[in-house]
Amino acid sequence: MPLIFTLASRNLFHDRVRFIATVVGIVFSIVLVAVQLGLFLGFERMITIMIDHSQADLWIAPAQTKSFESTSMLDGRERFQALAVEGVTAAVPVMIGFAYWRKSDGSAAPVFLIGVEPGGLQPWDLAEGSLEDLSAPGAVAVDRSYFERLGVTRIGDMAEIRDQKARVAVVTRGVRSFTTTPYVFTTIDRARDYMGAPPNKATYFIVRTAPGASVAGVRRELAARLSDAEVLSSDEFRRRSRSFWLFGTGAGAALFASAVLGVIVGTVIVAQTLYSSTKDHLNEFATLRAIGSSRDYIYKVILWQALLSAVIGFSIAAGIGMALVAATKNTALPIVMTPGLTVGLFALTLFMCALSAISAITVVTRIDPAMVFTR
Repeated sequence: MPLIFTLASRNLFHDRVRFIATVVGIVFSIVLVAVQLGLFLGFERMITIMIDHSQADLWIAPAQTKSFESTSMLDGRERFQALAVEGVTAAVPVMIGFAYWRKSDGSAAPVFLIGVEPGGLQPWDLAEGSLEDLSAPGAVAVDRSYFERLGVTRIGDMAEIRDQKARVAVVTRGVRSFTTTPYVFTTIDRARDYMGAPPNKATYFIVRTAPGASVAGVRRELAARLSDAEVLSSDEFRRRSRSFWLFGTGAGAALFASAVLGVIVGTVIVAQTLYSSTKDHLNEFATLRAIGSSRDYIYKVILWQALLSAVIGFSIAAGIGMALVAATKNTALPIVMTPGLTVGLFALTLFMCALSAISAITVVTRIDPAMVFTR
């Protein structure tokens, strides 16, 4: 094994220009795949960020709801019907919808309003202010990353929503929308006023069940009573939202297509390099065959060349990937890199380089040991 490794490394490093081209191809491919899959994971997490932080047992939603961002409304009677079901301890309303945020300079920007009540969906990761501050007249919570877009710089800055005053009273950190439209939290009554919605209307009701109660049983009972609404578990709501945004809109398919393109490009580059390197060393391989080396021995040398390229290329790509993760951490759509994705990318790199070695091995299979005596 040490001799195979030595021979493989010498073949690999003999032509440094070719070696650099191989590594660049691997790095380009893996970084492209990492970015696309990292964006996919980041996109997937941000799609369900509100559902994840609600900690709801069940959701009462308008019929045919495709994602959390649905803007249909429930009548409000669903809350009382839910509270009448045994095992339900709370049915907390949530009001969501789009509105326009008018800045102090007169310009406007679209925002996504989220009206909340205590015990329901609340803003999190507070950087300044407290949840109690939202009860003040005109108080809203916005994320610091959207300050420039909303034309504000600090707590206390004023704006208007639907010709009504809005004052920044709470600042969050990292609560961002995957649609890039800023989230604006406020009380549910104020959200209704900002959107011009009638009293008691709500987009969703977050259902909480008593300890020990059967969530499945409560869901069945709610579904039987609520003929004009859907009752969803949080897991089902997540799957539905992800399916709509990732595949219903084509966004997920585009990311996967780019990742596949990266794999193809990297495989072709590495295969071409290994093929050329093997052809340049045909005489050496013929010599090995003439002195009794088996085909398997030569195949192992070529595979080791490919695996060495994979390890070196992946190490560089991983460093670049981590830098991109850090650089996008506070952006509208961060790149997410999980341990599972890192391991998967390393396995993909090994597979890609091993597949590329096949082209070189096909050349070696045609070597005639006698050619060494004709030189």
